[in-house]
Amino acid sequence: MMKLPTWADKKHIYTVIETPRGSSCKMDFDPEFDVFTLAKPLMTGLTYPYDWGFIPSTAAEDGDPLDVLVIHDAKTYPGVVLRCVPVGILEVEQTKKGKKERNDRVFAVPDRSPLETDLKDIRHLPSRAREELEQFFLATDALEDKKLEFLGWRGPGHAIKKIKRLSTSRR
Repeated sequence: MMKLPTWADKKHIYTVIETPRGSSCKMDFDPEFDVFTLAKPLMTGLTYPYDWGFIPSTAAEDGDPLDVLVIHDAKTYPGVVLRCVPVGILEVEQTKKGKKERNDRVFAVPDRSPLETDLKDIRHLPSRAREELEQFFLATDALEDKKLEFLGWRGPGHAIKKIKRLSTSRR
């Protein structure tokens, strides 16, 4: 799984789904054992609004691969690899045990999704939808000793630059 490159071609990234849309618990990929494990249950009634995962062969500031929320109507499964187009990024600063670090979230749409033809820039989502996504991220960390600060929504250009900067695979 970790041998997957970041980029499928000049336009598309690979994404690995850890937690499918509708799941009430967060899953993590464990590279040591090459399996998916239960990271944590979410608060009662909370479910993932879209597929959640990571961009392979990237190393984000928090030491994990870069997080990605794949916006589409389908619900996949842990381990599914999708070719996606980055449509933006939510820049996030996370404080955990008194230590601040960036923990940005990339947003992408699959190349085989009807949404891909419509959603080119995450900032074009209605402000209510963006606010709901922020509230979801706050709620997923509400029971942990973490504080999130949203630094801003950026378009696909920022997302692509960040992915290229954090990619450990060259294409």
